[in-house]
Amino acid sequence: MASPDERSESERSESEWSESERVAVTPAAAELLRTLTAKHGPLMFHQSGGCCDGSSPMCYGRGEFRTGGSDVLLGELEIDGVAEPVPFWMSSAQFALWSHTRLTVDVVEGRGSGFSLEAPEGVRFLIRSRLVGS
Repeated sequence: MASPDERSESERSESEWSESERVAVTPAAAELLRTLTAKHGPLMFHQSGGCCDGSSPMCYGRGEFRTGGSDVLLGELEIDGVAEPVPFWMSSAQFALWSHTRLTVDVVEGRGSGFSLEAPEGVRFLIRSRLVGS
């Protein structure tokens, strides 16, 4: 049986999520974040829900995307091998729609649209969500 860190979000039981954890990463996403951090320094995510990125969170160098009062900090992802947590922001409009979900950042092959740092790697980040009780 795989360890909790090696299983996908859908394989994790509700008791394995901390009470406040809203966003997690798959092992593949964690590996990509280590690679991107080595190339670009500290990172951040923003999920806007806009027309171009859909369910793909955008990964930027920390501070290269300006957040404001219309954004919600869902959490700070602790990635083994990455010195600083990776903050995950979401627009408040998107958060209103996804407030009862647990999100998992995953990686799939193929280039997404937008300016996310993983695009040159031939992959894109993708959000997987699961509804949880209120």
